Amino acid sequence: MRKGLLMVAAAVLAAGTTASLAGQEAAKSGSCECGTHPPAPPKDRVVEPYAGEPEDLSPYQKFAKPYDLNYIRPNIYTGAGRDIPEPTNPTEVRIGFFGPIEHSPEQVFGLRMLHGAQLAVEESNARGGYGGKPFKLMLHNDYDNWQAKAVYGEDRATDPTIWGAASNEVVKMVYDDEDWAIFGSISSESTHIALRVALKAEIPIVNSASTDPTIPETYVPWYFTDLQDDRVQGLTLARHIYTELGLKRVALLRVNSRYGRFGVLKFRDASRRLGHPVVIEQKFLPGDTDFTRALKIIQSSHTDAIVLWADEAPTAGILRQMKALGMKQRVFGSYRTLGPEMLAQAADAAEGFEAVFPYDPTRDDPKWLSFNARYQARFHEKPEQFASLAYDAMNALLDSICKAGLNRARIHDALADIAEYDGVTGHMIFDPNQKNVSHMFLGTLHNGTVSYHVAKMAPAVRPASIARMEGMSSPGQSNAPYARVGEDGVIYAGPHRPNAPAGSLKVVLFGPHADAVAQSAEMQAALRGVIGLSAQWTLVPVASDQNWGAASTQLVHALMDEHALAILALDRDAAHLAEQLALKTFVPVVALSEDKMLTSTNVPWIFRLPATTTPASALRLIEMAEEKSGPNPEKLRDVLASGQSIDGIAFLSTGEPNVK
Repeated sequence: MRKGLLMVAAAVLAAGTTASLAGQEAAKSGSCECGTHPPAPPKDRVVEPYAGEPEDLSPYQKFAKPYDLNYIRPNIYTGAGRDIPEPTNPTEVRIGFFGPIEHSPEQVFGLRMLHGAQLAVEESNARGGYGGKPFKLMLHNDYDNWQAKAVYGEDRATDPTIWGAASNEVVKMVYDDEDWAIFGSISSESTHIALRVALKAEIPIVNSASTDPTIPETYVPWYFTDLQDDRVQGLTLARHIYTELGLKRVALLRVNSRYGRFGVLKFRDASRRLGHPVVIEQKFLPGDTDFTRALKIIQSSHTDAIVLWADEAPTAGILRQMKALGMKQRVFGSYRTLGPEMLAQAADAAEGFEAVFPYDPTRDDPKWLSFNARYQARFHEKPEQFASLAYDAMNALLDSICKAGLNRARIHDALADIAEYDGVTGHMIFDPNQKNVSHMFLGTLHNGTVSYHVAKMAPAVRPASIARMEGMSSPGQSNAPYARVGEDGVIYAGPHRPNAPAGSLKVVLFGPHADAVAQSAEMQAALRGVIGLSAQWTLVPVASDQNWGAASTQLVHALMDEHALAILALDRDAAHLAEQLALKTFVPVVALSEDKMLTSTNVPWIFRLPATTTPASALRLIEMAEEKSGPNPEKLRDVLASGQSIDGIAFLSTGEPNVK
């Protein structure tokens, strides 16, 4: 593997000689300062709200203002690193490059990131480098799974979850290569580990590709990134989907990796705070190509839209398969869903697709067009987001090295001193955590072309709930609650349930002395059925006055293996446990209890009757409701929740009895 990296490095150096003309064209700024006027430690400053987060999307803002806020001030390095003397006669200035550039599923992204960084280094060297000394990238592959070598040999599996590999490579960059800074990586797992090493080794890490918001939130001061993170992406998408478009029922479909798992967290939070919790979340494994099952589940959940957190190839596959299934939901995506591969593979199936993007690649300002021309001449392809952002981030690093000199702590100071930056991708704004928090763009696909416009997190009008909280509402404004919970009833909007197997229908009788109750004359008479009903019934008694672990096991067996159609809970305690299992197994519960808390949790499967109701009456109710619904637990729930009178009993849509 190391041989392969050396071959890549040799190709880089050879090709660098061909970029001199392009470098000369780009090199019209002054020469390197070489640390003659190093920056002072970063000044304390306050930037709030954190990451530009709007009030209505911030935690607890509808209830109370917090007494303190994290991440709004810089985490200033206070060590002794600034006093380390510079080397006297360096021959080159080394920068470690850490990314997936071979034997990796993200290799194509890693190489584009490398190309953007290379172009910045080549152009800087054409301007004279660091006082006549060249900058040099020291290449290190991410996902170098050394732990599996004994099993797989040299051609072994790669896995980003093997964290020891990342730490080994970073240690080599710090102590073997003696790099002045590290550039990378894409994987947030590897970047997190690199940051831990950087904390001990006191070396800056510059990133242009990882969107995990928890990386800068570690309070490690050595990190700098020019890419808006998942917080900015998720909140921007939520604002567009819920506030601007008025959609309400949204599903998530994401890759089951850290990128997908952490990527959707802020969108989920924003959805809940805007009053529209995500309806359903489906996952797929990296490398999957068949998304039909997940899409059918989403289709049966009656959603208005789908948000994808994935890469371009799976996004294209999802869009094609949605079209084949006849799905009409609007589709939105994170920034990695949008690019040339997706456009080519999805074709007309991508019509109307929208995704957030860190900049506008269609603008025509001279700096952007010149960069595109130079990059295309050098690498024979158009620069996409991984290349363009890497070019900007590397230039910010090179400028900081020239300002600070060859001292890692002062290089950190120069990076931390960047509050605003104008790169080829546009104007950037950096918060005290040294991350880009400028607004994003929304790319919309129409007739095979993507158009971009500014997309902001902030609402056009200040939310009334926030104004009321601060006492700023107008005198005539209503003090209505900002949300309603449960008053309008609950519905089941998940995947449709299959019918129970043919034969006798089963009802779980769960409660104290369930066996004795099942054998009582009243229950046996009810089992023989109501005159005119056709179904045959069987009781499955499960005693609640035993160890609850044993009771739970028996309940699961009755529901999952014996396919019981419903649960009849005989008292409050049994009803609460039955409700939790019903939420997972999708079967209705008729509970004999006075505890109204059972129906206050927005669980659509619970129906409460007064504790004075006899078990036989409750069983007859289930039998007569099944005659209307058929042997299907979902349809049985719908009949019970419909409000119609069955054997003189009716329920509200909340599951409470309708007492007139």
